[in-house]
Amino acid sequence: MSSSAVRISIVVPALNESPNLVPLYERLTDVLAGVDCEWELIVVDDGSTDNSAEVLNELHSRDARVRALVFTRNFGQDAAITAGLQAATGDAVIVMDADGQDPPEVIPAMLARWREGYKIVAGRRIRRIEHAASKRAFAFVFYRVMRAATGWDYPLDTGEFRVLDRAVVDVLNACPQRNRLMRTLSSWTGYAHSVVDYTQERRMHGKTKYSFLRSLRLAVTGLTAFSTLPLRIALWLGVFIISMSMVAALGLLLRSNPASLLEWGMLGLLLVSGVQCLLIGIIGEYVGRAMIELQQRPLFVISKAIGLDSPRQ
Repeated sequence: MSSSAVRISIVVPALNESPNLVPLYERLTDVLAGVDCEWELIVVDDGSTDNSAEVLNELHSRDARVRALVFTRNFGQDAAITAGLQAATGDAVIVMDADGQDPPEVIPAMLARWREGYKIVAGRRIRRIEHAASKRAFAFVFYRVMRAATGWDYPLDTGEFRVLDRAVVDVLNACPQRNRLMRTLSSWTGYAHSVVDYTQERRMHGKTKYSFLRSLRLAVTGLTAFSTLPLRIALWLGVFIISMSMVAALGLLLRSNPASLLEWGMLGLLLVSGVQCLLIGIIGEYVGRAMIELQQRPLFVISKAIGLDSPRQ
């Protein structure tokens, strides 16, 4: 090991993945043997009901670089990743799934990008072998909606498989936000990012934990936790309805024959609905801003300071 070697942490959230843990460890060992680094593997058992804890204990007795956190119950993938990031000690942290769909063989290329200076290097799935066309279409739409809704440079078609520089990890660990979508939260930091394309492989063993319903809940969390766009829809809808009501009222006034009471009643109902949407939208703006304040994210992220001490964030 050279004196210039860096320390790498691999964080793996796992739920009932006991058949995959040993094969993943062996693949990681083979891959990282060719990388000039020290490394540790941190597996976070997210409330597994199989023998994952026993497998992890055996792996640790075989190789002290393998460490684990075991949850009392299933708290979710993002909570598991958060726990792993807080425990990680590496100069860079690699987040990946336990099922083998994120191929460890891509890691050297990702680390090479990180060594070039990119703080975030995400694996971009150019092909999903096991996913149905409907799920691929849903993912395609989700990432583009998220980019438009958040307003920042959101890497498209990327999952949790990524390399995070220590500076990014420190920012993420400082965020007390409870509704977390780590792939979105990491891009929120604004650090320079790059992507490495890869083909998502088949699971080594078992079945995917991500049903369409769970993917939909993930999308809702991403939109509501990182954007006030859903709240603003009511405001925009209210403005649109009121505008159309005014146009319709002007049309009735200018019409040659008088409008009936029913027509004026329907127009009044439309106007009232528009006002309600407008008021809900205004309230939504305040709720959205309160939501952002309650999340207590840092107000800014500093890459470096020249001639000044970095202010407390």
